[in-house]
Amino acid sequence: MALKRRNRVEATFAMSSMTDLIFLLLLFFVMASTMSSPNDIKINLPQSRAQKVTRPQVAKVSIDNLGNYFVAVGKQKPVAINPDELESYLCTLQAADTTTYIALHADQDIAYKEVVRVLDIANQHHMKMVVATKH
Repeated sequence: MALKRRNRVEATFAMSSMTDLIFLLLLFFVMASTMSSPNDIKINLPQSRAQKVTRPQVAKVSIDNLGNYFVAVGKQKPVAINPDELESYLCTLQAADTTTYIALHADQDIAYKEVVRVLDIANQHHMKMVVATKH
């Protein structure tokens, strides 16, 4: 008496579960990438506890609580400057040395637009800007 097996083993692979998993991962990464917003203004912020300087400060732009601008080059005394003349002054500094770092020292009580004005000047002329913080 010959008995036949009714259960045959198939050598195929079902791809439907794998494609479901791939589409779920794709959906996750698309959703996650749209929720992150990149920082438009690139600023190299120094750490507030460590007092490391990558190179000597070449130019220091200071804005006091009254909105007055001061510029000091190297170890010179700060000189008061008109905000309208700041862009041309910083451009002459950059023309003299393209590796010039500009340190921005702004009072915490000034209007945000004053800080953005200096950041826009640095961004338009591809200057390297560092924002100083209290340690």
